[in-house]
Amino acid sequence: MPVTARATDTRRSILDAAQRLMARKGYSAVGLAEVLTEAGVPKGSFYHFFASKDAFGEALLRSYFADYVADMDRVLARSDESAAERLMAYWQQWRQTQSVDECQGRCLAVKLGAEVADLSESMRLTLKEGTDAIVDRIERAITAGVEDGSLSVDGDARVVARVLYDMWLGASVMAKIHRDLAPLDDTMAATRQFLHL
Repeated sequence: MPVTARATDTRRSILDAAQRLMARKGYSAVGLAEVLTEAGVPKGSFYHFFASKDAFGEALLRSYFADYVADMDRVLARSDESAAERLMAYWQQWRQTQSVDECQGRCLAVKLGAEVADLSESMRLTLKEGTDAIVDRIERAITAGVEDGSLSVDGDARVVARVLYDMWLGASVMAKIHRDLAPLDDTMAATRQFLHL
């Protein structure tokens, strides 16, 4: 049976509501009834869109990462800047979208990573796939920067990309713990050192 536009919109509304709620509270603290109420969807219709809470969690993460990498691709595709400038614009955007009080749906990898990796193998694999896609893009940007001479790195671009992403994830967690953006500012400075900027 073909998926109707209305069904697609309803499914998207559920995922958007879940992303808003889970960015604040985490995965386990948010019940399905709360998500459906937030989305304005009748409670009995959840299983029409998702086979289980795990399937819902996978769909939520896939949707989040699809939106995230599409936005990342827009930033990294700017043709009027060097690869280094584009990569630093990505990190600057990361810093700007992380708030110590409310990450506004931009940080599900930070918020849910450790929690769901222990709850569900399928969700862990979805997180791995999504974060690997981000690291792939960082690696490509680093490689482009080396090629255009706008940055340089010591060692393998893939390793540097992975270390930078790990640093930014850790800094985001520490910013939330300390309720202070200093960890992100320190990571920005370290990123410049890694890229010899």
